[in-house]
Amino acid sequence: MSETKPLPRFAIGPVALVAAVQAVVLTAVSGRYGFHRDELYFLSSGEHLDWSYVDHPPLTPLLAKIAATLFGATPSGLRIVATLIGAAVVVVVALVARELGGDRAAQLLAAAATSVSTYVLVVTHMLSTSTLDLLVWTVIGLLALRLFRAGDARLWVAIGAAIGVGLANKWLVLLLVSVLGVAVLLVGPRSVLRTWWLAGGVAVTTVLALPLVIWQVAHGFPMLTVASGISSHDGLKNRLLFVPQQVTYLLPVLVPVWIAGMVRLWRDPALRWARALPMAYLVLCAALLVLGGKPYYSMPLLLLLVAAGAEPTTRWFATKRPVKRALSGAVVAVSVALSFMIALPLLPPDALGGSPVMAVNREQAEQIGWPGFAANVASVWQRIPPEQRDKAVILARNYGQAGALDRYGAEHGLPRTYSGHMSFADWGPPPDDMTGPVLLIGFTPIPQDGFTGCREMAPHDNGIDLDNREQGTQIALCEATTTAWSELWPTLRRFYVT
Repeated sequence: MSETKPLPRFAIGPVALVAAVQAVVLTAVSGRYGFHRDELYFLSSGEHLDWSYVDHPPLTPLLAKIAATLFGATPSGLRIVATLIGAAVVVVVALVARELGGDRAAQLLAAAATSVSTYVLVVTHMLSTSTLDLLVWTVIGLLALRLFRAGDARLWVAIGAAIGVGLANKWLVLLLVSVLGVAVLLVGPRSVLRTWWLAGGVAVTTVLALPLVIWQVAHGFPMLTVASGISSHDGLKNRLLFVPQQVTYLLPVLVPVWIAGMVRLWRDPALRWARALPMAYLVLCAALLVLGGKPYYSMPLLLLLVAAGAEPTTRWFATKRPVKRALSGAVVAVSVALSFMIALPLLPPDALGGSPVMAVNREQAEQIGWPGFAANVASVWQRIPPEQRDKAVILARNYGQAGALDRYGAEHGLPRTYSGHMSFADWGPPPDDMTGPVLLIGFTPIPQDGFTGCREMAPHDNGIDLDNREQGTQIALCEATTTAWSELWPTLRRFYVT
């Protein structure tokens, strides 16, 4: 631990201005496309509030429910929460820069770099578990650094509370706790572990996480099944893309900044107490490569390293001649413009397909076409004779389809949609007396042992030739099921759908 010396004053005015500008930009484009498929799922989950779900804890669906109630079940209304989280992340990263001795200029640079980085813009443009996870990780990083610097063991209680909140949002926070623990054991300061306050922090985490754990145990820990499926399906791709995405996910021009942060924390004797941060990042990278985890899991720690590198970067920039400063500024401006184009819905929807944006951020395409998708399903539903519709069922293959029909189906007179995907499986099956026709969405090939008299209808077309996951989705109309829904349902449950 270091000597406790006064920190620089917090640059609250400039940092608040950066956060406000970021919020204005995010708000301005929040409704430009539409819901992301995950947001539709969270809205549906919010209508079935529980202590947990098969693939995520309850906090994000709860936030979706609150946002929809207060601000409206629209993309703009739902994303107010994400925008506020984005502003909070900007402030926290600036506070990390201050914690590491960064002056007003360094804090401003850390805030600005955070606000324009591609990953931050992507996850704060829409509401997802990664949105709140970003804030939780950075808050834990700030509290941990303050603990390492000042040695105030009471901070373990706050850290425990932050971990508990993180577990209510995404279990991935356990990975952060693990790598920080390993890093402290390797490079210190180990003295922070020799206190009863650590047990207090563990107790706080346990109390907050206990209902979630009980739910998972009672349901056979389905989140482990989901995680295993993701790793086995995407593991090789994640490993191959890991290094390139470390360079591109934040912003390529920020690579020298976070590298400078790593070097500074490792070499500066005055910051010896903070060596656990770069070590934690390296341990996390190794763990993700071994596990086949998604490369973006490391982005919060890279933001903390950007905060560490802000101070040497501002000093370096101050020594350069005006011409070099102008050239550097131009490079940064171009990079920021590209970041905004990649992360935010700036292109017209019909120009998105085939654009370079799709090669980097395909999530933009998942926000386009859901109302039209519901309309296409409704057009097939109308082919069912009116006298048979009371007993008919709509069955979707994935939660995006089911969530979209939950949101837009009523406008077209559609009944409730069922699905065996993720937590939608827990909200079914249809009643056994629903013995009429079945509208199958996204099943290719059509299951031959569960349905009879099936014929394929026209596949979904978004009308702008946009290659998203639902373009070309097959819609089929079947006469009936071959057995009762309660018997058929276990065969339809899926924890991972390509």
